[in-house]
Amino acid sequence: MVANARYNGKNSFEEWQKDWELEERYNFKKIEAKWQKIWEDEKAYKVEIDHDKEKFYALVEFPYPSGAGLHVGHPRSYTALDVISRKKRMEGFNVLYPMGFDAFGLPAENYAVKTGIHPAVSTKANIENFTRQLKAIGLSFDWDRCFYTCDTEYY
Repeated sequence: MVANARYNGKNSFEEWQKDWELEERYNFKKIEAKWQKIWEDEKAYKVEIDHDKEKFYALVEFPYPSGAGLHVGHPRSYTALDVISRKKRMEGFNVLYPMGFDAFGLPAENYAVKTGIHPAVSTKANIENFTRQLKAIGLSFDWDRCFYTCDTEYY
């Protein structure tokens, strides 16, 4: 068996387990970062067309990236549908759970007026920050299908 990231470079689960038993505590920052990288590298939640699987479409209200970052209301609603999406995947469904940003219009303009930063600049920065925060939470969005309503290609 070849050493891999799933077992922290060990050849098997048993080798990894021996080291784990020696760990003094749960290092959540290290463990979360490790698994999130694996999920991103493997595109664990990317949806492929599969006519043999029943489809499930999970859609949450896309955030307005008109603030500097997420507030507690964002992950609260996303987590509930994330749980359902994960369950559906385990039941064999082909789950599409996309994320996007409703980034065009008055909220972006109001934020620009408030901060003195052009809406195109602030919206781009806020989308990057929201994306980083959402990925850190570990939600199972298909990031390859992410879109922004302020992108001219969207229209």
